[in-house]
Amino acid sequence: MAFHLYKGRMMGSPSVAIKTKALELGFSACGITPAKKLGEEELRLKSYLEKQYHGEMGYMANHFEKRLDPTLLVPGAKSVVVLLMNYFPEKFQKKGVPVISKYAYGKDYHLVVKERLAQLFNFIDQQIAPVQGRIFTDSAPVLERTWAVQAGLGWIGKNGLLINREFGSFVLIGELIVDLELEYDQPYRKEHCGHCTRCLDHCPTRALLSPKILDARRCISYLTIEMKDDTPDEFKSLLMNRVYGCDICQDVCPWNRKLKPHTIGDFMPQPGFLDMDIDDWKQLTETDFIRLFSFSAVKRAGYVKLKRNIGNIAR
Repeated sequence: MAFHLYKGRMMGSPSVAIKTKALELGFSACGITPAKKLGEEELRLKSYLEKQYHGEMGYMANHFEKRLDPTLLVPGAKSVVVLLMNYFPEKFQKKGVPVISKYAYGKDYHLVVKERLAQLFNFIDQQIAPVQGRIFTDSAPVLERTWAVQAGLGWIGKNGLLINREFGSFVLIGELIVDLELEYDQPYRKEHCGHCTRCLDHCPTRALLSPKILDARRCISYLTIEMKDDTPDEFKSLLMNRVYGCDICQDVCPWNRKLKPHTIGDFMPQPGFLDMDIDDWKQLTETDFIRLFSFSAVKRAGYVKLKRNIGNIAR
């Protein structure tokens, strides 16, 4: 389905135009699905919250109905445009040093993804049709992984993460919820994890209770980022050198075996970060923290918590 410009307006298929522009902006994949209530998710989400698996992340219990129905977030919403962005790096930290999750190597992904989402939104408004809507990426009551499945971009793996056949699970997810009717993709119906249980088997804290069921209170990402207090003693010996987030369930996944590194300049680490040895990490000053992480997602934890996390694994 071709499209072209005519007197400054986009002609042809708006959905194709949106997907083409998304790739130009650095997104790895784009799918589009109708904005409707996710009725099948209601019981699952309710059960998760009732069991307190979200721990201290009280925001997950807020706006319950809005999480299920995008038309409550964006009145008049007709479509959810879902974007994936690959963040798998080409180079990694040295072995044996405190480990930072790969998504936090470079600039804060919230800023990077939102900037490109805004550009895509403006493209739609200026080149396709006047549009009302909102942009989201991991910062609002949106069930992002479910919407990605609905938009045909992959399936939910046993580690609870979205897995795309080409980019694995090292992808960030963003959405445009808009009031335009578009051509829609079919939901992704298959799951390709088979009998593999590597993510469950390799989780040091046994946070994955069963396929797709994560008790965040046991998850290293939660313990090193979200939890306000120090990591409980029962988990300190199980952190596997992780001090901000955890990629273990992704690192062992067969779908992440042969991934192409991202090409997003903003995701490149600050100079010197990958060269840090164990002594550099132990001696990390607040000045070092600001230089390395002031524009990174690591700032969410803050200097004091990061230093405490480093102390927990350096014993």
